[in-house]
Amino acid sequence: MNRRSFLQTASFAAGAFDAAAQQYAGQPAGHLAEPPRPAGRPNILWVFGDQMRAQALAHHGDPNSRTPNLDRAAVDGVTFANNLAGFPLCCPFRGSLITSRYPHHCVPGHEYPLPEGQKTVADVFNANGYHTAYFGKWHLGGWHERNGRAAFFITDPARRGGFQTWTGYENNNSQFDCWVHGGSGANAFHYRLPGYETDETTNLLINYLKERAAQPRQPFFAVMSVQPPHNPYVAPAHFKADYNPERLVLRPDVAHIPQLEKQVREDLAGYYAMIENLDWNYGRVIETLTQLKLLDNTHVFFFSDHGDMHGSHGKFRKIVPYEESIRTPMIISGAVPRYPPMRNGNPPVLSNHVDIAPTSLGLCGIKKPDWMEGTDYSHYRVAKPAAGPEPDSAFLECVVPPGHGETLNTPYRGIVTRDGWKYCCFENRSWLQFNLNEDPYEEQNLAHLDRYRAERKKMIARLKQWIADTGDKFSVPEN
Repeated sequence: MNRRSFLQTASFAAGAFDAAAQQYAGQPAGHLAEPPRPAGRPNILWVFGDQMRAQALAHHGDPNSRTPNLDRAAVDGVTFANNLAGFPLCCPFRGSLITSRYPHHCVPGHEYPLPEGQKTVADVFNANGYHTAYFGKWHLGGWHERNGRAAFFITDPARRGGFQTWTGYENNNSQFDCWVHGGSGANAFHYRLPGYETDETTNLLINYLKERAAQPRQPFFAVMSVQPPHNPYVAPAHFKADYNPERLVLRPDVAHIPQLEKQVREDLAGYYAMIENLDWNYGRVIETLTQLKLLDNTHVFFFSDHGDMHGSHGKFRKIVPYEESIRTPMIISGAVPRYPPMRNGNPPVLSNHVDIAPTSLGLCGIKKPDWMEGTDYSHYRVAKPAAGPEPDSAFLECVVPPGHGETLNTPYRGIVTRDGWKYCCFENRSWLQFNLNEDPYEEQNLAHLDRYRAERKKMIARLKQWIADTGDKFSVPEN
């Protein structure tokens, strides 16, 4: 596939904004007929991976990817094609995910714990009569790498987010040797999963769903978090066998360095195999919900904590605010009888990590508490008025860098605007500026060109407002 073909099939930005804007134009949410729904409040299920970039979905145009179950979910549900990880790093994302608070208020860096006494979305669901459960990677317990292997760290029950059922692990980089724990006191347990992490964590969730089907009067909020497709890029052999590194199509912005490209190809072969396996397990979950007659009343989210650079701009992993690192999947499907057709498709919004919890509450008719900072976008899935005004941009930040050898280790702040601009800065110094509508692969940095100063000043002013509104402290340049 040549560069022109790849650009035509790749998914971003301007096209998604324009198509969505046309689709939703003239269709105010408050004027839609409400379809009949099953009795009682709906269930919420989050399924998410680690380090899966949005560009790696087949329906987003990746010619290497095989994601039939997620592709089907995107057709049946709502795809937030412009979903962002506002701090593309495991721990800060997860803290913001379950609290709807920005990282500088919650979990500011790698291996920082969830603050003691911090309320979470599970607490809100608990208070509204839901059963809550969490399975898989947690990474909010405060374990530090210097203290041995994370698989043997036991997360303090007081730091498990308020979930009534919790079977998880702090962190794991060995997908065939994953240990989970839970309970407390005489009921504590800690054991090794018998197979591949994603398969076995899905088994735990499926067993839980069977238990909940026997308790139909109580709705549930459940989370399944798996480490794949995070490195090391290891997948079951029957998935890995289908990906030949030499035949993979690389993104056009991968640095043209032979040794780097070799590593990228080897990594991607495992990465796509892990994604296909995750898609297969997602399909198992949907099939289980269908068989148990739960899908009719369950909103199913699929997303990721952040992306993976895989050699784009010569970089690996995450942290940086380039598209491959910050843009992540976000699909909300399930909950049939189906909503009106206009409640499918691609909404013209920039959703961020702090928005997932309020949106989940909104789908259940629960108002977000005052301490949550995100936006409720549930009206893009169900027929109802918007909960309030929507941001014109999304806030990006790196508060405490992780100190990893292959990632950026300088704090930054930035924004992505709804009309397709991105701006990022270091303390008192502009760093990146891109017109994503014209330059979706971010090949022309405009941050130091006077020709674009007027646009830059507008974004700097908006970034300053974000910093003030969120109670952040960061020195932004004047131009």
